[in-house]
Amino acid sequence: MKWFDNTALTLVIVGAVNWLLVGIFRFDVVAFLFGNLSWFSRIVYAIVGLCGLYLISLYGRISSTSGMES
Repeated sequence: MKWFDNTALTLVIVGAVNWLLVGIFRFDVVAFLFGNLSWFSRIVYAIVGLCGLYLISLYGRISSTSGMES
């Protein structure tokens, strides 16, 4: 499952960089590559969002493993 965590984290980081570019330069990389709200760009946005929701579980896993180290 570690590969899925790394993949999800990578996608969320790419999404965060995309939002940074939108916020600073008003440049949306996903819309530029795949079209403005095309079906494919919406799938990309949905996958990044689902990965972000999945990574919420990382908080629980970090706190449960850090308690074992003490």
